[in-house]
Amino acid sequence: MELAYPLDPQRIPVHVAIIMDGNGRWARKRGKTRLEGHRNALQAVRESVETAAELGVRYLTLYAFSTENWGRPQEEVEGLMSMLHNILEQEEKRLIEKGVRLWAIGQTDRLPPKLSQRLEKAIQRTGEGDRLTLTLALSYGARQDIIQAVQRLVRIACEQGIPPATIDEDFFRSFLWTKDLPDPELLIRTSGEQRLSNFLLWECAYTEFVFLPVLWPDFRREHFHEAVWQYQQRERRFGRVLS
Repeated sequence: MELAYPLDPQRIPVHVAIIMDGNGRWARKRGKTRLEGHRNALQAVRESVETAAELGVRYLTLYAFSTENWGRPQEEVEGLMSMLHNILEQEEKRLIEKGVRLWAIGQTDRLPPKLSQRLEKAIQRTGEGDRLTLTLALSYGARQDIIQAVQRLVRIACEQGIPPATIDEDFFRSFLWTKDLPDPELLIRTSGEQRLSNFLLWECAYTEFVFLPVLWPDFRREHFHEAVWQYQQRERRFGRVLS
């Protein structure tokens, strides 16, 4: 496989997370509706999944719909929900063929029943995939996740008489929606914006961030390579001094 950047195959991140930003600006530049921007982002998702699998990334998490996105105009929200349903319908066979296991995190109980059922069906049907775990963050917010984790932890700690001093990071993490995912080594955000926007706040404590100016619908294989290449130029110290 010809690479756009000279990547070290021994230093490919295990988990890459992406904030897919810029659909609205992409559409506005072309005089189109925001929904058209979302529709034209499907190829970026496909290439991200395929490139991640080719490079040997084991986990890819995409910020598809935040808890704050429910506040967008009803027409846009309904259009997005319908679009997500159709994408799951269209892409399920492709995911199975490529060995991709689908997963979801977030307040998925808030999704429309038709979409929720289709999502669960796709998760079940792709469950044997062992090449890449593709996680969709749907109706997701990191603060909301931390709050629900604290609520559940406190309830169980009270019921079982767990001493506060014994509660450590691993125990707390077991209550998060991301409990089955490793922390991402690399987070990519497109469109040039440089913020987390309530995404994986706990998990990104030592994640390397790469911000790219490309708008999400234009994101392609070479941009993924560039982000991984930038990641490989970093010295990851985790608060320590390396000799």
